[in-house]
Amino acid sequence: MYLQSNLIPKIENVGRLKKLEYLNLALNNITRIENLEGCESLQKLDLTVNFVGQLTSIESLRGNYYFKELYLTGNPCTEYQGYREYVIATLDHLQWLDGKEIEKSERILAKQDYENIRNKIISQETEYTKKREKEKQEATEAKTCAKETEILRENTQEKTEKEEEDDEKRFWEEKTDFTPESRIELHQHIEEKRKQKEKRDDERLGRTKQVKETRFFAADGHVLNINQGKWDFEFHDDEDNNRFVLDLPCFKYLDTSLIDVDVQPTYVRVTVKGKVFQLALNEEVNPDSSSAKRSQTTGHLIIEMPKMKQVVKPLRDLTTKSSNKPKHNSQNSLSSSEPEKENRICHERLEVEPTANSDMDFSKIVKDRKTVEDKTKKQDEMVNRITKSNEDNFIDDPDVPPLI
Repeated sequence: MYLQSNLIPKIENVGRLKKLEYLNLALNNITRIENLEGCESLQKLDLTVNFVGQLTSIESLRGNYYFKELYLTGNPCTEYQGYREYVIATLDHLQWLDGKEIEKSERILAKQDYENIRNKIISQETEYTKKREKEKQEATEAKTCAKETEILRENTQEKTEKEEEDDEKRFWEEKTDFTPESRIELHQHIEEKRKQKEKRDDERLGRTKQVKETRFFAADGHVLNINQGKWDFEFHDDEDNNRFVLDLPCFKYLDTSLIDVDVQPTYVRVTVKGKVFQLALNEEVNPDSSSAKRSQTTGHLIIEMPKMKQVVKPLRDLTTKSSNKPKHNSQNSLSSSEPEKENRICHERLEVEPTANSDMDFSKIVKDRKTVEDKTKKQDEMVNRITKSNEDNFIDDPDVPPLI
């Protein structure tokens, strides 16, 4: 991971990167080593040409067991007496310091006199801290004087080209202390000169810069689709879960505080480092139930938006699905549909021992036709006999009303 020449004042938002192995923070304004305990896989750290004066801050790296290389060249702490011995004795896992391999004899000698070396380092840190406070105060006073002088010159008359050239030459030839303030002043001066040059070019060519306002809605009120960052996003309509899913690619190591998400019933708006992404939705969603998450592997922003209108769907019938599948008659087709057989529903059948059927006579399960006819004939004779006896014993009583 490279973060060079960004004028970073301190190490932040890096400890959560557990798989980070190499971190390059050269040419920044870092004054102490911190917030790296969470980088469990860190092996190499480059802090070349920074302003690390608190050397005892390297003790925070003792828990990084895979840490092997450290570069502090160009930092004030390298001028301390006993600098190398203190670093070697403090970090047992370190193998290289400022590009030079650490020998076993060096570590043994440094460990023998570790307490005295550490006390010397602490006293030198105290002196450096007092010196830095004085430098800050002087830089603030010099900056105030420079601003007052600049205002007086602007009020009197405009500078000629020769005067500007002389001032520029004087700025680069002036000797300054190597401090974070001087580095910031240098970058500000370069940025100011760049803006002045752009302004002159615009005046010479007659160009006028117009600041365009971002329009989120059209004149009739409908939502506009905006993609200022030109992100290659993905938008899915998840019908099974009745929701919309937006996958917006972001830089893997982009700080989440630079991302702002706004989900509304008819649109979703995401602002990444000042650039707007807005997408209109064809169905209303529920903003309260929506969620926005970052992928730990890719850094993508995943926004899930449940739909407001609920849809009731029947349960899936597995049997109908299997019956609708085309039947294969040929042997070749049967062999090619082996994966389909695995997905079919198989019914488990009970196994019966072969000795269980030895005493059973399956020939008597169905009766003979003659036996069935004889039994039916006997039943008919019995019914006729009962009917005849009832007719003989019947007495007609005129007082009994007829059956309806």
